[in-house]
Amino acid sequence: MKEESIQQERIPRRILPGGDAVPAIGLGTFGSDKYGPEEVARAVYGGIRQGYRLIDCAAVYQNEAQVGEALEHALEEGLAKREELFLISKVWNDRHGEGEVLASCRQSLKDLRQDYLDLYLVHWPFPNYHAPGCSGDARNPDSRPFRVQEFMKVWAQCEELAGAGLARYIGMSNMTIPKLEAVLPLCRIKPAFLEMELHPSFQQPELFQYALDHGIQPIGYCPIGSPSRPERDRDAGDVADTELPEIAEIARAHGIHPALVCLKWAVQRGQIPIPFSVKEPQYRSNLQAVTEDPLSEAEMESIRRADRNCRLVKGQVFLWPHAGSWEDLWDPDGSISC
Repeated sequence: MKEESIQQERIPRRILPGGDAVPAIGLGTFGSDKYGPEEVARAVYGGIRQGYRLIDCAAVYQNEAQVGEALEHALEEGLAKREELFLISKVWNDRHGEGEVLASCRQSLKDLRQDYLDLYLVHWPFPNYHAPGCSGDARNPDSRPFRVQEFMKVWAQCEELAGAGLARYIGMSNMTIPKLEAVLPLCRIKPAFLEMELHPSFQQPELFQYALDHGIQPIGYCPIGSPSRPERDRDAGDVADTELPEIAEIARAHGIHPALVCLKWAVQRGQIPIPFSVKEPQYRSNLQAVTEDPLSEAEMESIRRADRNCRLVKGQVFLWPHAGSWEDLWDPDGSISC
């Protein structure tokens, strides 16, 4: 006997400055390094059946066509109405040229079998392409540092998408405070969302608060520490969030898996986590966890103090020639690295 879907009124929402309510948790679809597109698509269909309404996609994940079939089937079967869904996609680094953002968005719309997206993101703030599945030491000799005017040409194309009704909202991803300070005054349409790595051992409190202070809603990827992330993003010094003593203690107190503690924390903190799983018991429990048994203020404070500043997705494959290290991508000294 199949379990009934989790009722929508139980799922928390984030209220945007304009008044729109967005699900406070979503389903990620980045599994291309480990799971085939059909497996991811089945998870999207199953996730919608269970109650998910926010789906985070991207062209570079190489599964939007299959995800589009799953979306179409879910809508045809009445599992959800289109206006209830919040669909996200992103322009990849090799589509930053003039006219390329529009072409990329239209391709995602075709693949996802949709007339519009709810959110379109600039995946990374530079055109430093690398092939999907490449090794961690792969380097593109054409890579270069972030350039404000170059980025703004990409952003202007995103603004055109919004004006044409192809994307209800536009946003940015993998930005830093120095980069945001450089581009926000130049934006005709401000980003509504900022997708960023967020989990208990990497909370980015300054960037997180900066986004909130500017009316930008954070979306958190790797919300449970991304145990299935690609090998190129693994380092011997990485912290496993589900093994943090603070997380383990809270999990024992609530009688749940440590991963669910991470998700409760994320939603209660105010970000939108987008956990990925192709296993129905997992993606159902991820959703259900944020609808019940909230963490106490003391537990939230314990997790806040558990921050280890451990970035997992370091982005070293995007480094330009003569860059010092992957940290240069993230402007560690408070100014844009070049």
